[in-house]
Amino acid sequence: MATMAQPTRDDFAALLEESLGGASTGGFEGRVVKGTVTAIENDKAVIDVGLKSEGRVPLREFAAPGQPAALKVGDEVEVYVDRVENADGEAMLSRDRARREAAWDKLESEFGEGKRVEGVIFGRVKGGFTVDLDGAVAFLPGSQVDIRPVRDVTPLMDMPQPFQILKMDRRRGNIVVSRRAVLEETRAEQRSGLIQNLAEGQIIDGVVKNITDYGAFVDLGGIDGLLHVTDMSYKRVNHPSEVINIGDTVRVQIVRINHETQRISLGMKQLESDPWDGVAAKYPVGAKLRGTVTNITEYGAFVELEPGIEGLVHVSEMSWTKKNVHPGKIVSTSQEVDVIVLEVDAEKRRISLGLKQAQQNPWESFAEKHPVGAVVEGEVKNATEFGLFIGLDGDVDGMVHMSDIAWGISGEDALALHRKGEHVKAVVLDVDVEKERISLGMKQLEKGAPTAATATGGALRRGEVVTVTVLEVRDGGLEVQAGEDGATGFIKRSDLGRDRDEQRPDRFQVGQKIDALVTGFDRSKKPNFSIKARQLAEEKEAVEQYGSSDSGASLGDILGEALKSRS
Repeated sequence: MATMAQPTRDDFAALLEESLGGASTGGFEGRVVKGTVTAIENDKAVIDVGLKSEGRVPLREFAAPGQPAALKVGDEVEVYVDRVENADGEAMLSRDRARREAAWDKLESEFGEGKRVEGVIFGRVKGGFTVDLDGAVAFLPGSQVDIRPVRDVTPLMDMPQPFQILKMDRRRGNIVVSRRAVLEETRAEQRSGLIQNLAEGQIIDGVVKNITDYGAFVDLGGIDGLLHVTDMSYKRVNHPSEVINIGDTVRVQIVRINHETQRISLGMKQLESDPWDGVAAKYPVGAKLRGTVTNITEYGAFVELEPGIEGLVHVSEMSWTKKNVHPGKIVSTSQEVDVIVLEVDAEKRRISLGLKQAQQNPWESFAEKHPVGAVVEGEVKNATEFGLFIGLDGDVDGMVHMSDIAWGISGEDALALHRKGEHVKAVVLDVDVEKERISLGMKQLEKGAPTAATATGGALRRGEVVTVTVLEVRDGGLEVQAGEDGATGFIKRSDLGRDRDEQRPDRFQVGQKIDALVTGFDRSKKPNFSIKARQLAEEKEAVEQYGSSDSGASLGDILGEALKSRS
């Protein structure tokens, strides 16, 4: 039996295991140890870590992604012992695992302190990329590569650069990093420094980087400012591309700086003279001007009077005759029109214009051409429950009230005689220019219609008592006719008698003859009659002829005497 003076190979192994802390699996396996490169064979390095046998590690594990391994015999390296001995009797070593374990320790410390870490993008995976963080593999989501979407990531691969750790779980071996967070932080730092050198009101040159529907982003030398479309020019700009293009160098003024959000608002029109200065004197109320329609909305149309000066023609001021129609049916974009200045508010930069005021009022024109009494002809545009609307010259309408359609019949029956689209003749009874109303009469053209002579000294005179024939009994009174072929008129219910019980139309019959007083004539020269006025006139005459009531005689006695004398 061998003694310690002459130790065997097994004795040496036992002593080694004892010095390493017992069993080989408990002392070496799962640990990072230092070893020495004893040889380099093909693409592997032979490493002695003090075990029974040496281990072999691929050279690629000693190289950075995309770089050759700078390793030579005699170099001391750290490796991870996966197994002390495999089936071939060799130690199972891993440089990657050693680096990963060391990297995790370092990354956990840096993650806790919020520090940036350096890594290399070396591969593509679904949804993003893989990053080598000095041995630990992290996931870089595609959305975290850059501030703006990047189509080609190739130039960024295999190049050391900083990353920010967003999340890490050592138990699961998950690390998520962001390159975008680093860029945003760096840009914010740069913006803060650049903003300190800028001031509101400062004039500076910049390069147009991007154009949107609402404006353009201008690079001011490392920091972007927004040039809004409304600040490009005093004149109307429908789209920024009408004024500038990407890549143009433009001179702008810093309108506003928000130090909290680090946003900069720019303006170009601020470098031009303001066309609104002295606008009230330039465009006095009532002035007739010529302009170009630039924009049409539901509520009106904008007319450019000069570059930078626009006025609004409200829909109510667009046409004398076309009501409740869309402005686009009256004017079109780019059309030149004549307008009248209605109101100027220089403070609010508003000018109210009138389109219809620049044209002759069609009701004034009609009144000049067709005075009261003139005969006109037109088409029945519409029939309502109270009359007919007739289309006349100048695109205006006149109305024939139902009572002025025909003699001897009710208004309802007269309305039934005419239809929409029919051509008729009528007499102009009245023109109210202010209210835009034209009153017409059709029955005044019929035989027996009252004339001006009738009212001023013809067959009928105001205050005259005549015998009339009842033509129609209505709730509101009686339609009557004077004489055989005389003018027709009306006796209102309140004029049928002095007493209330006499003011009942149903006590009269068609064809009945009654005496009535002519009280006046309406605008169509139609006479108005009154039984009540006749009674009061007779009473007054009797009192004057037979004495006043102071004589002691009653009013009945006086009227009785008057009746006896007449009989």
